[in-house]
Amino acid sequence: MPRPSLTRLFGMLSTAVVAATPAPVFAQAAGPSPSRPEIVTSATGEAQLTPDRAAVYVGVQTRASTAALAARENAQKQTAIIDAIVALGISREQISTENYTVAPDTRYDQSTQRTTVTGYIVSNVVRVEVRRMEQVAPVLDTALGKGANQINSLDFFASNSDSARHDALAQAIAKARGDAEAMARAAGGSLGALVELSTSDAGPRPVSRIADFAMMAKAAPTPIEPGQQRLQVSVSTRWLFVPR
Repeated sequence: MPRPSLTRLFGMLSTAVVAATPAPVFAQAAGPSPSRPEIVTSATGEAQLTPDRAAVYVGVQTRASTAALAARENAQKQTAIIDAIVALGISREQISTENYTVAPDTRYDQSTQRTTVTGYIVSNVVRVEVRRMEQVAPVLDTALGKGANQINSLDFFASNSDSARHDALAQAIAKARGDAEAMARAAGGSLGALVELSTSDAGPRPVSRIADFAMMAKAAPTPIEPGQQRLQVSVSTRWLFVPR
């Protein structure tokens, strides 16, 4: 029997090796199927808070022939105001300078069409954080009595809003799930597992009161009504839809 040539023998061995080698297996990347039906809903939850803190913006504006004179008078009045507020039990750490400006006081002459500087205006505004609501009215009355001629605003806010925020989140998620279940039933199926949940929190909005200096000067003591503060959160949800 004739013996196979060396070249033919190597060819037979190569064919056997190729036949014995397993075919490569390619795993599909994990991820959502583009054909998987889903339901997306969003909802908003709200909660009411009772403010327990306040921020009072107390300003002093002075005019003089020179900037130095206006600044000196302003400093004397604002120092007296701050000292009087501290005497009420407000610590100096709760008082901070919010704004300080020096600007020329000008007058426009219509006949000559020229603007001339007649003096200078200095304005100094401090922010007073009041941590007890019963101190708000005394702070206002004391500041006005010591020479403040600007109360820019009065903001009320709640120091701890975590519990109310959690309630608003639970309310928003319940609304979003209810909407998703209604949509699933209307589409002839049922609601599946929750796929994605996210939230955006606007946070509690401070309740602002723009103060009227003339009205406050007539009142003694100043009536204060903090009212209610609204906290609002929004959620977005994505659910699987299970067809019948």
